[in-house]
Amino acid sequence: MTRAVLGLGGNIGDSRKLLAAAIERLAADPDTEVEAVSALYLTPPWGKVDQPAFLNAAVLIETSLTARRLLDTILSIERQLGRERIERWGPRRIDIDILLFGALSIDEPGLHVPHPRLTERAFALVPLQDVMPDAIVDGRRVGEWVASSDEEGMQRLAEPGWHEEA
Repeated sequence: MTRAVLGLGGNIGDSRKLLAAAIERLAADPDTEVEAVSALYLTPPWGKVDQPAFLNAAVLIETSLTARRLLDTILSIERQLGRERIERWGPRRIDIDILLFGALSIDEPGLHVPHPRLTERAFALVPLQDVMPDAIVDGRRVGEWVASSDEEGMQRLAEPGWHEEA
């Protein structure tokens, strides 16, 4: 079994409901156990800024899947929840990324772990810190990355475990 952290986000439709549905589908997968869910955050868009704010969260899972199989699983969940890949960094109903997969560094076509630009993105780092405060990313504790990140405009909307309220 491998511990992995997934980042979730969305800014089209009922994002809170879609994120909760993604978490429930992960929990229902026989090869994956949800161990922790971060708080829910409202965050400004990153990369392409002329779009609505995002809801973001992170999920700590334990899985028997390989990183590639986990990627296939989350891409399937995205499709089931109506994700269409139209524009890079553009608006989306749901986005699920593998932020960390154990202590592995993976650089394969279509699969890069730790997630590229993770250390530049407060919207991913802050929820990651919620579920795995002792995580090491590129040789530094996640808290160090958070301290040097730009959290401007981020709002904590719900405490950890919020998905169980849905």
